[in-house]
Order: sequence, then structure tokens, then C-alpha cells
Amino acid sequence: MRRRACLLSLLAAAPLATPAAWALPAARGETVPWPGVRLLDGQPWEGPQGRAAVLVFWSLGCAYCERHNAHVEKLWRAAQGRGLTVLGVVRASDAAAVARHAAAHGWSFPNTLDADALAAVLSRRRSVPMTVAVDRQGRFVEAVPGEMFEDDVLGYLRLLQ
Repeated sequence: MRRRACLLSLLAAAPLATPAAWALPAARGETVPWPGVRLLDGQPWEGPQGRAAVLVFWSLGCAYCERHNAHVEKLWRAAQGRGLTVLGVVRASDAAAVARHAAAHGWSFPNTLDADALAAVLSRRRSVPMTVAVDRQGRFVEAVPGEMFEDDVLGYLRLLQ
């Protein structure tokens, strides 16, 4: 009986042990509480810092992600120096494999492996690709699951207005 009570108390407290377990992702219009994340090279990502942001969750071996990320690369290049940051959020654990994969496809936008930390504040959906937009004020705009057309991805340049 005592063992059962101890187990039940542990189970009841478990969801409270980590904020990610009970925190909900930002809703439309809410300010995104950016977690600390690191890029593939180990450097910290500084976050949007007053810029709009487009984050794309993707994974290795996902054909939809490969086509989608070709459009994301075009967005990244078009946004250079214009107040829009782009970040790939890779659902993988091998930074070297991700770097090789990105280089082989000609993708130069920055990537992170910290998918769980970002998913906790942006979206609980696990689908890839998934594109998330945040405006210049740091407010959540939308999360779009699935592959997008090039014109739709490049449409995120509207966040600059």
C-alpha cells in the first residue's frame, strides 16, 4: 500500500517536473519565449532579436523536406540583410550527417538539432516539414504542416512589412 501511494505521488508530480511537459506552445499573437538553442557548429543561435523569423522543422531522408528546403534556401537568400531570419530545425541527432546533407543539397541557411526545445514553444505537431512564422515583434503568426509551394514560402517575405 505504501509503495502504491509513493508511486502515485511520483506520477502526479512528474508532469510538473519539467516546464516543457506542461507548457503549451505559443498561440497566434502571443510572444514566443525563445529557448536557448545551438547551431550545428555548436554556436548559440541568437534568436530573431527584433527580426521576423521563419523556422522549418525537417528530417533527413524526407523527400518532402528536400523539395521544401529548396524553397527555404531561396527565402534565406532573398531575406539576407532584410530583417528576416531563417532557421532549419532538424529532427536528427548527428550534426555531421545533417551538415553533409545540407551541403550536398546546397542549403546554406543555419540549422539546429534542438528540435524538442523549439517544438515546446512553437508547435506540438511532429510532422515534417513544418514551417513556423514569427513576426518582428516576436509574436507567433502560424505553423504550417507539410510541404509548401515555392510562392508560399517566398510569401514569408511579407513579414518584413
